[in-house]
Amino acid sequence: MTVDADVIGRSGTSQRTPVRRAGGEPAASAVSRPLPPNQDPFFHPPRGFARQAPGTILRHRSVEIALFGLVPQQVTAWQLLYRSQDLHGRPEVAVTTVLLPAGAEPDAERPLLAFQTAMDAVTDRCAPSYALRRGALAPGSITQLEWLLVAGALRRGWAVGIADHEGPQGNFGVAREPGYRSLDGVRAALRFAPLGLRSDTRVAVWGYSGGGMASSWLVEMAPEYAPELNLVGAVLGAPVGDPRHVFLDLDGGLFAGFPAIVIAALRQVYPALAQVVDRDFTPEGRRLLERARGLGPIAVLPLLVGRRMDDYLRRPLAEILPDLEAMFDELRLGNHAPACPVLVIQPIHDQVIDAAGVDGQVARYRAAGAAVWYVRDRLSEHFSLLPLATPMSLDWLADRLAGKTLTEPSTKTVWSVALDPAHWRGMVEMATTAMRVTLGLPLRPAVAPASSEVSGLAA
Repeated sequence: MTVDADVIGRSGTSQRTPVRRAGGEPAASAVSRPLPPNQDPFFHPPRGFARQAPGTILRHRSVEIALFGLVPQQVTAWQLLYRSQDLHGRPEVAVTTVLLPAGAEPDAERPLLAFQTAMDAVTDRCAPSYALRRGALAPGSITQLEWLLVAGALRRGWAVGIADHEGPQGNFGVAREPGYRSLDGVRAALRFAPLGLRSDTRVAVWGYSGGGMASSWLVEMAPEYAPELNLVGAVLGAPVGDPRHVFLDLDGGLFAGFPAIVIAALRQVYPALAQVVDRDFTPEGRRLLERARGLGPIAVLPLLVGRRMDDYLRRPLAEILPDLEAMFDELRLGNHAPACPVLVIQPIHDQVIDAAGVDGQVARYRAAGAAVWYVRDRLSEHFSLLPLATPMSLDWLADRLAGKTLTEPSTKTVWSVALDPAHWRGMVEMATTAMRVTLGLPLRPAVAPASSEVSGLAA
């Protein structure tokens, strides 16, 4: 482990600058497999960190990014350890990975994208600070698949920040915490001199599925927790809406692994659920939770197809649910109004996330006065909508960063977002980006679309 700078305190570990070859490439010893966060001294809180303001950078280092841990990417990347807080306001440390296109100079006019990945796991091997690094071994990680989305933003010349929004314990699905960590990650990025950003830098927000849920918490918490940030727009893809409905809908089905992962995570934070696990789960059920805790979501899902919670409980799930209603009420999204414009994109026939739950999230936002543009897709399902909606998401965020005027908020139901001609150029650019990422080529800027090309879906 190499630490470039300790801003406050001492970690008590040996810290050296990596040996670099001609051309700036690290020597072979510097690119060996990175330590998982729970073993990496970089993640240890420095003494006195709790006295610092939220978003204060405590430590930073440069890192190498690689596709699936194997193909080095042509980007400049750092990790920032900073002060944040947990669900109850207790100080903790968090990490964000901040990126620029390779060779990019600091630029005060450069916007920042706060991208929240679909970590959807308890294991720290799925945290972006580990999964995106060269040499990382992260079986089942969704975050590694999402690098293509980040690369598309970097090709536009944006700076990107990717916080470990689940925190050091992997608190997947917990209320509010992802917002605190992501907002403090933005604060840290704006203070990090090598990026050259300002306190009023324009910030866009994006995430899909579990990342859409985390992005929802970011924009919901921002008006109270970080009102000084210049958030100009957010795209929330399939952002969960009501976790209770998702939990019950997936139980016993093809994606029954997700409820198991969520229980394994939430029991760490919510005493009522911890009591249910200790009292009502069979020994086999507790072993199942431990298995879900240690694997990435893509690895867990095939193992738990068709599993029902009732098969691992001493009493029916229907009898247990009333004990958890307060927890589910806290997890429900949409009870705090975002202050920035929001685009929500949702498949109608989503096999993972109940579209009615997202309808409710949008309705609650609007009732509280938020400006929400809502696009519902008839033909896409959960996994296909992510790539199909990527050009639309990037274009919409680019318009917000450029300060373009929006029409009145609307809800539009379309056959497919991919059929909108305004985004066909973006499809070509996405394919080009995928090729460059796969081959490890420089992420040269994409050709900007003509100003007359305005989407008819969420203008």
